[in-house]
Amino acid sequence: MMRTLFLQAPSFDGFDGGAGSRYQARREIKSFWFPTWLAQPAALIPGSKLVDAPPHNQTLADVAPMARDYDLAVLHTSTPSFASDIKVAERLKAENPNLKIGLIGAKVAVQANESLRDAPVVDWVARNEFDFTVKDVASGMDLGAIPGISYRNGEGVIVHNKDRAMLENMDELPFVSEVYKRDLQYEKYFIGYLKHPYVSFYTGRGCKSRCTFCLWPQTVGGHRYRTRSVEHVIQEIKYIQANFPGNREIFFDDDTFTDDLPRAEAIAKELGKLGVTWSCNAKANVPRSSLKVMAENGLRLLLVGYESGNQQILHNIKKGMRIDVARQFTKDCHELGIKIHGTFILGLPGETTETIQETIRFAVETNPHTIQVSLAAPYPGTFLWDQAAREGWLDTANTEYVDAHGVQIAPLAYPHLAHTEIFDSVETFYRKFYFRAPKIASICGEMIRDRQMMVRRLREGVEFFRFLKERAASKAA
Repeated sequence: MMRTLFLQAPSFDGFDGGAGSRYQARREIKSFWFPTWLAQPAALIPGSKLVDAPPHNQTLADVAPMARDYDLAVLHTSTPSFASDIKVAERLKAENPNLKIGLIGAKVAVQANESLRDAPVVDWVARNEFDFTVKDVASGMDLGAIPGISYRNGEGVIVHNKDRAMLENMDELPFVSEVYKRDLQYEKYFIGYLKHPYVSFYTGRGCKSRCTFCLWPQTVGGHRYRTRSVEHVIQEIKYIQANFPGNREIFFDDDTFTDDLPRAEAIAKELGKLGVTWSCNAKANVPRSSLKVMAENGLRLLLVGYESGNQQILHNIKKGMRIDVARQFTKDCHELGIKIHGTFILGLPGETTETIQETIRFAVETNPHTIQVSLAAPYPGTFLWDQAAREGWLDTANTEYVDAHGVQIAPLAYPHLAHTEIFDSVETFYRKFYFRAPKIASICGEMIRDRQMMVRRLREGVEFFRFLKERAASKAA
């Protein structure tokens, strides 16, 4: 095996390159997801090393000298971080001219030719599902014989090999938590709505839904939900219990863990026996009977993509969700004691000044425990990207999706709705949701009951107001 370095490169301060559900960006409160997409191939390669620079506060000066000790460097990249990641790759190659460099991620999965064209320092990129592709490269196979890669041959010509078949037996993948244990300081990872410390991983890949904006199902994971066996998942849970002292929560990062409800309930019952507190991504249509089973077996929180409070917009983005069902689901969760972190997107096709206000009212009325408000981001490889390019909605000057500080900007605009109005509506949404007496009282009560929560909420409050200040500065620029 080639001596292999897996690297989440340093970029914007507080930029979460490991975020895998939709896209990468700085959020309103500093958060870091585990770099699962890098950890999975790293688990397949003996002697590899995973370096996740952003949460460990490692700079380019810290990581560049590492290149001297390796034959191969694999970097996870994204559309917002691509230019920055290439600068890191150039520095690595300067430190070790013999180093081979490969890229993985949704960006290169769908723009393989453009990525290699724009980054001469890169030797190859992996398309689509890349775990065993990376293993083949690290094993020293001839690049021309490896399915699923695009590479630069000896004459400098870009070559695209045939696609790699999707992995069907997900139990073939080793535990990512073993790589976390070996290479990461797991206390460095925190998400505002999860208990700390936490551990997250995937129990399956793919999502049945066809949301037009959602990045990973359309570029890497696919729309079939391919899952690990219940036994395999529980084995990893037991490993985490034994090796991550003080861990307070498990988060299942599957795009939609509740896509297979019988399996979700089976896993829940095993988690209940182990006394595990857990959370997961869910669609807002889980029946009360399933919610009850999961709540009785350790489920604490659901991360739910509501996206909009307007039914027509949900139709426009092929969400496959009815507002009345989402309302009932949310009511059931409240009654069963399940917390919800609700995510919303402003600027989707069909958005107007009135629909923005409708979504804000929906959020206030349904009252999730916490929320995240994002700007619609039409990433390459998605239906929304093609639609925006075809309809003339896409501002090509804003297709890096973040500003110089890593703060998300609005790349979509419509004849009746300007970039500035969409951008400004994010702050309005947050203020109307959080700056109301019942929500403030709820947050204060939570802080009084839990000293650790008090410390966290105070820190997050400072970060939130700093975020609003930076957004104002971005708007002024």
